[in-house]
Amino acid sequence: MALALKVDEKDNVATVFENGIVSGMTVTVRDKAGRSEDIKVIGDVPYGHKIAVKDIEAGAPVIKYGESIGAASRDIARGEYVHVHNMVAMRGRGDLAEG
Repeated sequence: MALALKVDEKDNVATVFENGIVSGMTVTVRDKAGRSEDIKVIGDVPYGHKIAVKDIEAGAPVIKYGESIGAASRDIARGEYVHVHNMVAMRGRGDLAEG
């Protein structure tokens, strides 16, 4: 069984803790309350990387550990691999500083 963990109730991503996750596989996402759900993965996901646990609209925050870690740069489907190809960091961005 492939496992992913959702740490905070507000999270819209979960971290995968299994090697060899490829598109089309199913992972079981568990949360700290003991709930679990099976999600079909879209894209190959390296160990320790994230998948969306629900659809995330372009521009919406990507939430991990209950905090925003960036924003979706395009629509992200439930189960899709979430990384630099579909999200952008919003902290420490000098290019976004108001002048």
